[in-house]
Amino acid sequence: MGCNNHEISIVITDDAQVRDLNRTYRGKDAPTNVLSFPMQEGEFSDITPGLLGDVVISLDTARAEAIAAGISTDERMSQLLIHGILHLIGFDHELGENQAREMEEKSLELLRLIEKNLDLTAF
Repeated sequence: MGCNNHEISIVITDDAQVRDLNRTYRGKDAPTNVLSFPMQEGEFSDITPGLLGDVVISLDTARAEAIAAGISTDERMSQLLIHGILHLIGFDHELGENQAREMEEKSLELLRLIEKNLDLTAF
């Protein structure tokens, strides 16, 4: 994906902390499953050129979603981590149908590299 010499920070936390971050940075007063904070865009993007950014995952929400989907928590965490990383490198499913499809295709491609369950779908 062109990021061989880059780092990411991964935070696995609970719904309360994700809710606080979601409220502070997105104006949404609710927990969510994954948040991404890119460091390669904006005014200070040149401060740490090797850092793609941060991915924050709520384990509480991931567990609940895994149960609802009939998959393991580890599989759900893989889906969420890939989704968050793709946001860090510029994919955005909220920009329209074409971008959502591209992000889903890339998600599935990456998921197949790390998960053995071939029935597992993209985010």
